[in-house]
Amino acid sequence: MKNEVKEKIKQGEQVLGAFIGIHSPPLVEMIGYAGFDFVVIDDEHGAFSPTELESMIRTADSCGLVPIVRVSYDPSSIQKALDRGAKGVQVPMVNTKEEALDVVSRAKFPPYGNRGVSYSTRPARYGKESGKPYLDESNENVMIIVHIETQTAASNFEAIATVPGIDLAFIGSTDLSVSMGHSVEGASHPEVQKVIHGLFEKAKELDVPIGTVAGNGAAANGAFDKGAQYVGVILNNVITSALDDVVSASKPVQPIKSS
Repeated sequence: MKNEVKEKIKQGEQVLGAFIGIHSPPLVEMIGYAGFDFVVIDDEHGAFSPTELESMIRTADSCGLVPIVRVSYDPSSIQKALDRGAKGVQVPMVNTKEEALDVVSRAKFPPYGNRGVSYSTRPARYGKESGKPYLDESNENVMIIVHIETQTAASNFEAIATVPGIDLAFIGSTDLSVSMGHSVEGASHPEVQKVIHGLFEKAKELDVPIGTVAGNGAAANGAFDKGAQYVGVILNNVITSALDDVVSASKPVQPIKSS
């Protein structure tokens, strides 16, 4: 049940992952074999049945990836992701301290939260693990990440990020830019960049881990240089860019017209 990503974050190390929103165990394996630290299975925007979600988590386990699930807005989504073996959850649209407290309550077993207990799930080895040792180990190893992606959340950053049990604050730059009224320029807009810079500075001041999203390797390095410990690249962007590069670089032979 050890969570290598959570341990690395605690040690001040930086980790790289990939967001995936399509059901494809082979792609998860490719991410793992490429050397990424974690995979974020996107159940907020992606299309996954409960069985497919578990399949993706199981595949991540098999190839050395830490499986994180970005959960949906269904109240049971945190419970279900963790019961299927996710080692962490990313929770979108957390705007207040109260909402952050609720996230911790849903993700932790008593006495730290109110997550429902079942020993017949994958993490408990279908009944092989149980009782206080299992509950304590789960509480210790589950990674709880909250999304800071609105103006309200940015204003409440300190109150949210310092809630006991929150392991990392993740800047959702796209949603943040839209919430600020800059959907055209997006995260590159100067006003959005100013807010993001302020969040990085506040995280440094509070000594709390921070993460963000990146479209490619160069953007990931830029985020690491700013102080992000946890960066997730968007797999769709990486694949689309690679395909575009192949098409742009290729010069198909034109058919010879007969006279």
